[in-house]
Amino acid sequence: MSSVLYDAQGPRAKRRNVVFTAVFVVVVLALLWWVYTTLDEKGQLDWAKWQMFFTSDEPWSTYIWPGLQNTLKAAALSMVIALPLGAVLGIARLSDHAWVRIPVAIVVEFFRSIPVLVLMIFGLALFAEYTNVSSDDRPLYAVVTGLVLYNASVLAEIVRAGILALPKGQAEGAMAIGLRKGQSMRLILLPQAVTTMLPAIVSQLVVILKDTALGGAVLTFPELLASANTMSGYYGANVIASFTVVAVIYIALNFSLTTFASWLERRLRRAKKSTGAVLSADDVETADAGTVGKV
Repeated sequence: MSSVLYDAQGPRAKRRNVVFTAVFVVVVLALLWWVYTTLDEKGQLDWAKWQMFFTSDEPWSTYIWPGLQNTLKAAALSMVIALPLGAVLGIARLSDHAWVRIPVAIVVEFFRSIPVLVLMIFGLALFAEYTNVSSDDRPLYAVVTGLVLYNASVLAEIVRAGILALPKGQAEGAMAIGLRKGQSMRLILLPQAVTTMLPAIVSQLVVILKDTALGGAVLTFPELLASANTMSGYYGANVIASFTVVAVIYIALNFSLTTFASWLERRLRRAKKSTGAVLSADDVETADAGTVGKV
């Protein structure tokens, strides 16, 4: 029996896939065993190196929790600023007016082409030279500035691509019932594109969360990874244990973010199921006027 995407496998293909799977599993198990034995020989799995994370509050209260707070603060500020800014830039790139579209395109392509670390370093120098921001707060400001400038540009391209991916009939139908371009973008195109864009947007939010570590590596921003580095030096020779704990925390944060996004996407898809009713221009104008009245 054939599928839409591929033909059904024959007996030889099934046997070959079973062999490949078995070989892959054996290789992975051998690699894991090699990692385990190597760490064990180096004494990295000794209970003494891991005990502090299970029997003492000091590593968590002194290093991990403050670093996690700074990571979440920088990531949250960057997301809150970059998301609406990226949406505005993405919509502006679709403008019919060249005096809007071209300058925005230059800004987006400029900041999208510069490494985020360079933007952070530039932000640190900018705040040190031209502002009165204290030296303690400059790393946070620089990290947020770099993350916002880079990720807003990337999000702008995601928004633009998501809107352009919609069938042309959506925009043409909106024009046919008398909607202006701003109304069709706000009421028809953007709400539909959000569901399509959501996976890419969440992936970029995960990138924002992870890129906060660049500030700790270069700008002395006391985020989670930098705190783990300080913690491993304080307790001595337990680098593997410290960074393993931090890696687990990053995995939990990113998994929570992607899980929430998956739930939100399913909810949006269910909410947008249409009843098949056709709205007239008067219905749309009435709904639009009611929305404005509530605001």
